[in-house]
Amino acid sequence: MAHRVKLRHRALAASSAGIGLTLLLTSCGNGISGQGDDKPIVGLVTKTDDNPFYVKMREGAQKKARELGVDLRTFAGKGQADNDSQVKAIENLVAAGAKGILITPADSGAIIPAIDRARKAGVMVIALDSPTEPASAVDATFATDNRLAGRMIGTWAKGQMAGKRPRIALLDLSSEQVKVDILRNQGFLEGFGIDVRDPKRIGDERDSRIVGREVTGANEEGGRDAMEKLLQKNGSINLVYTINEPAAAGAYQAIKAAGKQKDITIVSIDGGCPGVKNVASGAIGATSMQFPVKMAAEGVAAAAAHAKDGDKPAASSEQGFTNTGVSLITDTPVSGLESKKSDWGLRHCWG
Repeated sequence: MAHRVKLRHRALAASSAGIGLTLLLTSCGNGISGQGDDKPIVGLVTKTDDNPFYVKMREGAQKKARELGVDLRTFAGKGQADNDSQVKAIENLVAAGAKGILITPADSGAIIPAIDRARKAGVMVIALDSPTEPASAVDATFATDNRLAGRMIGTWAKGQMAGKRPRIALLDLSSEQVKVDILRNQGFLEGFGIDVRDPKRIGDERDSRIVGREVTGANEEGGRDAMEKLLQKNGSINLVYTINEPAAAGAYQAIKAAGKQKDITIVSIDGGCPGVKNVASGAIGATSMQFPVKMAAEGVAAAAAHAKDGDKPAASSEQGFTNTGVSLITDTPVSGLESKKSDWGLRHCWG
């Protein structure tokens, strides 16, 4: 069965042809029956297919798998917080004899029992993009420092708002305490100079500069709906943090429809090519660029090496975390904060 992903013109989010747990067939393997019996099986389990970030991650994994002769089998769930589908994907891969599993955990804690069972069965498990909790539950993590990514756009926003009275709206991922959501949200607030109280939780801040928050599901429709609600509640909003660029694109639609595009600054995280184009157009003031292709390629390479000789990746920290980098992209730099222009971003987006 062929799987096609089309990028929606109106949205930055991708529209998936599959619903629920979807086995994405790649040129490195043909379904779970497994062509190429001499090739080690490696699985990639992402949160969803409705976000171009994971599309790029899958493409990066597929390319590296072809280079290294790996039978790559990729799975995706129903949405950003769909733990059950990820559990099933891990079980399917263990049953198929996978040597390694790469996963972007939807729930950094709830996925741990399934990861434990896989590791006990001899499978190396690597987290991509989001760390598990605890981080030691996997053999390694290849990811952006999401708290740093948040701090970067928070620091930029603070510089941009100098001399103004900040009225901040927060557009998060979920009402649940999702790890990546926490890291980005709290990082942004820290960068802006807001006391986050408990840095491991979203929503316990007591700062009058925060005038509202909504959840978006990290997609364009959710971003638009959330922004519409917030503008109805408080028309004085002048700064919007968004969990990612699809949510930012939706927020901008609502802001533009309200005629407030000149009054409100949006910041975000991802650094995808559509998002960088929105920086260039002025729809997004600044974004922190991640490198999902690098995450996936390094993860596949580590899994292939492990399958060949049992080696495990050398991490750049004692916690097993390898930082795959982050760059601030903006066309209106802030003094003292390193950043890249959007033309650089378009040459390097999601590389």
